[in-house]
Amino acid sequence: MRSSALILFATVALATSTGGASVAKVEEPRFAVELREDELEVRRYPARVVAETRVPGARKDAENEGFRRLAGYIFGGNQRKSKIAMTAPVGQRAEGQKIAMTAPVGQRAEGDAWTVSFTMPEGETLATLPEPNDARVTLRELAPVRVGVVKFSGRWTDESFAEHTESLRKWLADRGLRTSGEPEVNRYDPPWKLWFLRRNEVWFALE
Repeated sequence: MRSSALILFATVALATSTGGASVAKVEEPRFAVELREDELEVRRYPARVVAETRVPGARKDAENEGFRRLAGYIFGGNQRKSKIAMTAPVGQRAEGQKIAMTAPVGQRAEGDAWTVSFTMPEGETLATLPEPNDARVTLRELAPVRVGVVKFSGRWTDESFAEHTESLRKWLADRGLRTSGEPEVNRYDPPWKLWFLRRNEVWFALE
């Protein structure tokens, strides 16, 4: 069954992209590639601001609820009632527990909860962004980060994410690169895109 949250992703992206005509125009964070071998990379991302929300419960339920809250914020649910452009990818990350699945929307687990996040458009800061109306949505600035990445296409299954997570973990370990924290899955495409054309990534922050 298709995820209602990711169907909403397509709707929000269409509505907030430049000209409102193409999901392909959704902004992505800038990065520099340090190392590349086939579908595996080491990248550096500059500082960026995210809107995030913490959601208890199962991964899929948290993904859907978190996406709705954050989409509400960028769609005008803020003190200025202004719309904020949707960015990609959508991410998901777990912290403090072992999970089969490992996402700018981002999602991470904290105990029995997940933190879902959207990366804000380039140039936005904590000072320029409007305050969310929903107290469960917060804004946070992330420091520059170096990440290991594996790119892959296909369906959004726990098994697929786990397989690529392990291949990335091994590739990084073989090169003496130490990871920090739990992996993050990033999805770049809406759910109606053919599964074999979908663009996905797993990230590991590096020490």
